Order: sequence, then C-alpha cells, then structure tokens
Amino acid sequence: MIRRTTLLGLLGLGLAQGCAHPMPAMHGGEGMHHRFDDPAAWAARFDDPGRDAWQKPDEVIRVLALPDGAKVADLGAATGYFSVRFARALQKGKVYGIDIEPSMVTYLDERAQRESLPNLVGVLGAPDDPKLPEPVDLVLVVDTFHHLDDRPAYFRKLQSRLVPGGRVAIIDFRRGQPMGPPDAHKIPAEQVKTEMAAAGYSLVAEHAFLPNQHFLVFRRP
Repeated sequence: MIRRTTLLGLLGLGLAQGCAHPMPAMHGGEGMHHRFDDPAAWAARFDDPGRDAWQKPDEVIRVLALPDGAKVADLGAATGYFSVRFARALQKGKVYGIDIEPSMVTYLDERAQRESLPNLVGVLGAPDDPKLPEPVDLVLVVDTFHHLDDRPAYFRKLQSRLVPGGRVAIIDFRRGQPMGPPDAHKIPAEQVKTEMAAAGYSLVAEHAFLPNQHFLVFRRP
C-alpha cells in the first residue's frame, strides 16, 4: 500500500538549483505530512530546471530505449516531470501519469492539453493498485519505491498490467546522498533487488550515471 501522500515520493527533493537542504519527509505516522492541493505552486519545485542537472531525464529515457509506439506508466507522476518527457519522446505511444492525489491528476491532464500532448493521460490510482487501464511496456518508478508498503505483493499484482517481457525501472535515492528522505527511509539497491526478485522479476540492467540515485531495471517473467 502507498502511504497517503502524493505518489511521487518527492519527499526530500531539494529541487531548487543548488539547494543542499532537503524538504521534510512525508511518511505515514512520522515526519511531516504535506497536502498537494495547489499543484501549480508545487510545480515550481518539482519541475525546476535545476533538477535536470542531477536527474538527467534525457539520458534516463535514452538508455531505456523504448520504441516510438511504446506504452509507459509513470508511477507517482505528480506534476509530470517525467511523464511529459516520455510523451514527447513517444509520439506514437501512450503515457499514463499515475498519482493517488486527485489534484495532481487534474493538473497533469490540464498540462497535457496545454502542451499539446494528446498521448499523455492522467490516472487516479489507489494506494494498493495503480489502476492502469491496459498493460504497458514500462512502468517507471521515480523516488516512489520507498513509499510502497508490502512492495513484493504490490509488484506481483502489477505483473498483470505489464505486457509479456515488460519492464519496471526503479530510480530512488541512495543512502549517504544529500537529497531525499532521511537515510533510515532510503532503501538500498540490494534490498530493492531482493524484493523485486521476491515479486518474480529479474534484474536486466543497472545504471550508475545518476549522482544521487540508483537506477535499476527489472523484467517480468
């Protein structure tokens, strides 16, 4: 189950350029809880151009090497930092931006219309179900994995929403880095691998070019 915050796991993204002090954590039962009732205001932080320097979105999309007609789900899309980039890159494909915060889904749909991206659709997910309307080739999980409860069960269930051979790309903060939630809430890459293996997935790629995050790619059976 995903804790009742925006699915993006954005806690702690020091998204202002050069910011060394992360935002407070938003974990169920501890830390601070943030509501996302003003997505336009949050967009200034989530989509700050300064984020590009360390998030390297173009390189992330390039190494995933999707065909132009691919279908992608951005799990924890929030204001669409990755969703809109995938929609531009896959003009013959389909991108589903998933969030459990209704205001974020509304914002994403409005952004897709404003930026002429008819292949981008917002989806209101549930804490234990992304509510994908059809199977996809790739599920992207950026800074969200550590928000999921019972992750092996969640990703076992997600297999039915992946095409045969479909992939899950997980990007999340590494311990010892200045951005993200407190280290106690960061999940080491080895634990991610163990949990995804328990869910039935195989590791097919591990990329090391992101300075603050691990980047692991898994394939469903």
